[in-house]
Amino acid sequence: MIANRSYDCVVIGAGPGGCTAASIVAEQGHSTLLIERDKMPRFHVGESLMPEAYWIFERLGILSEMDKVGFTRKHGVQFVSKADKETQPFIFAEHDDRPCSLSWHVQRDKFDQLLYDTAFNRGANCSDETRVLDVDIRKKGPHRLTLQTADGKEQEIVAKVIIDSSGQSSMIANRLELKEYYPDLKKAAIWAYFDNGIRAGGGNPEVTCILNTESKDAWFWYIPLGNGTVSVGLVGDNDFLLKRGGSPQKTFEEEIKNCPGIKRRLIDATIVEGGRYHVAKEFSYTCKEQAGDGWVLVGDAGGFIDPIYSSGVYLALKSGVMAGEAVAEGLFADNLSPKQLGKWTREYNEGVKWIRKLVRAFYTKEFSFGGFMKSHPQHAQNLTNLLIGRVFEGKPGEIFEDMDPWIEKAKNGESMEVAAK
Repeated sequence: MIANRSYDCVVIGAGPGGCTAASIVAEQGHSTLLIERDKMPRFHVGESLMPEAYWIFERLGILSEMDKVGFTRKHGVQFVSKADKETQPFIFAEHDDRPCSLSWHVQRDKFDQLLYDTAFNRGANCSDETRVLDVDIRKKGPHRLTLQTADGKEQEIVAKVIIDSSGQSSMIANRLELKEYYPDLKKAAIWAYFDNGIRAGGGNPEVTCILNTESKDAWFWYIPLGNGTVSVGLVGDNDFLLKRGGSPQKTFEEEIKNCPGIKRRLIDATIVEGGRYHVAKEFSYTCKEQAGDGWVLVGDAGGFIDPIYSSGVYLALKSGVMAGEAVAEGLFADNLSPKQLGKWTREYNEGVKWIRKLVRAFYTKEFSFGGFMKSHPQHAQNLTNLLIGRVFEGKPGEIFEDMDPWIEKAKNGESMEVAAK
């Protein structure tokens, strides 16, 4: 049973956004309950971190712990074209001399456990194996939640504020019908974990690798993890991957044949013992509102773009910090209005917009990043900022002044040489 019946703040979901928000609110002295449906540590996908996550780990005081856990250091990203042309790895430190330029590939069970423990150490009450059976959002508050704890017993608690970090379950957003899916980004993913996949080796830096299939109808991620395994995922249009007949494993194996770069990397690899193929579908969406009277959405509960640039975990962490600070401030001022709890969302969404535009550029088959950058080398630093997640300062959208017309001309069948003039 959960000891107290009333809390200043209840956080639903112990993913990166929820744990971070709980840490921020609890450390400022507000009674905080962090609840997680599964038993911690638990499995999750999303193992490649954008470098800008560094500053959030610094804010939480866990930079040293990130290395102690034994995560693989992520030095950059490499892209492989549909013609199996491997670019030189894009090493972040060669373009950014700040300490955040070296990031991590993480096993999410260990990573989320670290964040969960951090919330506890900052003063949050933490309860895993706890299900939210019902949420009663009340205009004047406090809100009521019906929980079922690990012992199977139900109890009702009240909260001045609910931070929904329930991931793509999006408990509040679904209840209030706030979700809006991106019609052009209806993607699905099939992924699994493999032993004996090829690693960088020879002292070469480990990177996240993005490989297009020959048809360019899908792409693979390839992420080397600290436990010796590699995470390999296939992403494409929802219908292309999941409505073609056969099992997810069959689709995955068929697309390996369509991607020589993945085939090489997995030549001697086998799926981890007891492993299986996982599926996620239609995961790209936003929400019409991200905050209301006494509630706020963070992480995937408020929206998700796409896994292509590994932005999901970073944006969850960032929204957790920004929402947590707004909630703590609102509790101090006894102001839990949508304006107060959502005061961060304009800045946040403005930054997210640029990542979303970069994602859409990637999925434009006629567009070539290599061709564009050869024609517009002046945007190299701007592109670096987008790839590392530095989208909340400066002028991250300048690159699109030239990229948008290039993409439109490419769509219309003009050659890249014509589009460049």
